[in-house]
Amino acid sequence: MSIRMIVALLASLWVLSTGTPSLAAPVSEKIESDISSRNIAIESNFTGEKIVIFGTIENSKQSEFEPSLYDVVVVIRGPKEQIVSRRKSQVVGIWINRSSQTFANAPGYYAILSARELKTITNKTTLDAYGLGFDSLPLRPLGSEVSSRVTRDLDDFRSAIIRIKQREGLYIYDPAGVVFVGRNLFRATVDLPASVPVGKYATDVYLLREGDVLSHNRSQLTIDKQGFERFVFSAAFDYPLLYGIIAVIIAVTAGLLASALTRRD
Repeated sequence: MSIRMIVALLASLWVLSTGTPSLAAPVSEKIESDISSRNIAIESNFTGEKIVIFGTIENSKQSEFEPSLYDVVVVIRGPKEQIVSRRKSQVVGIWINRSSQTFANAPGYYAILSARELKTITNKTTLDAYGLGFDSLPLRPLGSEVSSRVTRDLDDFRSAIIRIKQREGLYIYDPAGVVFVGRNLFRATVDLPASVPVGKYATDVYLLREGDVLSHNRSQLTIDKQGFERFVFSAAFDYPLLYGIIAVIIAVTAGLLASALTRRD
């Protein structure tokens, strides 16, 4: 065998030895998702909206005849806002506001859906890291007010905000909201109430296996006012003085008109 043939053979063996592991390396699972509507217009007849989040698990190792290996958690977060939580006390038979706590960067809308209870999916450390669940919401007191409150009072104020938002339909938790269609396909449906705030929304979908987050996908949703509602909304924020004057004129005119129509001679 010539030296040239030996060199060629060694080169071929080297290519095979270095190339084979990369070709045979396992490909990790990945989640792909989207939402049924990326833009929602609020007009005078808006009574709420239902959106669907759907997707698939790519490179799934799920077998057809075994229980699901994966958990999918869907989170929809609305625009952040500043919220004040107040506590009432009875003074001389009258209920008045005695104390309050301001929380910054609270989501105006928050919905979380899964196929089972969050506490059975992963540990609290992971839930807190990704802000999954009401207990892991980043509701932090504003500024220096933290030093004047004990932890128990903060928890009470925080719980009150979550409870009120739930009653208004703006905070939603559905541990049976994610449904698997087949081995790798999933979908989730969530309701947006008529009082949903306008702005930019983030729809995050997390893929977990045995408590670990394997993949994450995000879609954007925009909710905006249209038509006359948009004009009034923009005028109130862009020209507050003019808007206030016009509102007073309309109120006075309506009052005078109502008085004239109901006046008896």
